Amino acid sequence: MAGRQGLTRINATDRAILGISVPALGALAIDPLLTLTDTGFVARVGTTELAALGVSAAVLTPAFFVFNFLAFVTTPLVAKAMGASESDRARQYVGTALTLAVILGSFVTVLLLSVTPWLVSLVGAQGDVAVNAAVYLRIRALASVATLVVITGHGAFRGHKDTKTPLLVALGVNGINLVLDPLLIFTLGMGLRGAAWATVAAQVAGAATFLILIRRRNMAFLPRSLAESLPSILTLGRNGVLLTLRSAFLVTTFAVAASAATRLGVDDIAAHQLLAQLFLLAVLVADSLEIAGQALVAEETGRRDLTTLRALTRRLLGWGVVVGLSLAVLVGLGRYGLAALASEETVGRLAVSAGAVAAVIMPVGALVFVADGIFVGLLSLGTMAMSTAAGALVSIPLLLWSPLGESLNGIWLSIGVFLLVRGLVFVAGYRRSTDMAVRS
Repeated sequence: MAGRQGLTRINATDRAILGISVPALGALAIDPLLTLTDTGFVARVGTTELAALGVSAAVLTPAFFVFNFLAFVTTPLVAKAMGASESDRARQYVGTALTLAVILGSFVTVLLLSVTPWLVSLVGAQGDVAVNAAVYLRIRALASVATLVVITGHGAFRGHKDTKTPLLVALGVNGINLVLDPLLIFTLGMGLRGAAWATVAAQVAGAATFLILIRRRNMAFLPRSLAESLPSILTLGRNGVLLTLRSAFLVTTFAVAASAATRLGVDDIAAHQLLAQLFLLAVLVADSLEIAGQALVAEETGRRDLTTLRALTRRLLGWGVVVGLSLAVLVGLGRYGLAALASEETVGRLAVSAGAVAAVIMPVGALVFVADGIFVGLLSLGTMAMSTAAGALVSIPLLLWSPLGESLNGIWLSIGVFLLVRGLVFVAGYRRSTDMAVRS
């Protein structure tokens, strides 16, 4: 009987993991389409406008990347509260996160409107490119609050183990953008300004949809005073800082890797860019498991059942192994497609050679990204930040001052070292983190 219950539990766990990760994968894959749609239409307007869009992306991407904690911290806090049958606390977390989204989004709007020319010049834009980029940025700044509300909405629904609703919202947002882009850019002759207004309208529609759904489902209540909301604000803020530190080390490591490839020559950086895009596409699948881990692990910590919690993490890591091996095959075969895309034979050869290294490290990468979700679910973001810092402190010197930084294959081996070190830190901190999560 116990054996049958164990089997049933495993099957139920699998269904729960896939029920969250598959729609999450859809939403993750759709989100980049918003930028891709703008790029495709703006490319038909002119080279100057396309360059201005690239400058704007260089400013906006890090500006909003910092606030991803509104999703990644809200998810485990809500899920843990729901697991502990504390729905009022879950609603308070969502309400506080939405309040922070409005406050921080308003700050970003004012900041972008105030220093747009300086930001554009900082990126290096000049002349007509700088003028067009400034126009685009000022319009996009008006959607800052909406963008952060959308990020928070994703986190709130994930905390309720619902990734289908965010997927539908993402489909709607991209559908609006797809319709408005040609209408505003070409039919009304607004050019680059039309692309900006289309994105603003799509983000506002997405934010409004999330707010309506959250209200209908009674998922949030707004704090009545600062004293009432202060504990939630401090929890979100503390974990947000740790998550931001982790992201900073991650971005820095990959930026140094790109810089090392640039130093090798034009062919190497071109091959590295092609391979990096394939790698990031593959990582989306592991990221969907990370989201499942955030919600399911946090829910189990709320129930304070250590045995079930550890069984769940083992199952998540098992899926990580399956996905990692599958992605290794995908990257291993996909590298030949990169060679076909490359305009120069040398670039293709480099991509195929380094792609073999990327394929080998993919299983490690998948496990590490799944572990990210597990440790977010445990609200052990300090360990997650420490793992990324340790990986960066080992791999960056390899990229800058060792023979590994002198070839594209070596650069990707250094990225593998970064992932491996992160994994070892996770292994070392696992038992302590699970014990603390259940006790807290």
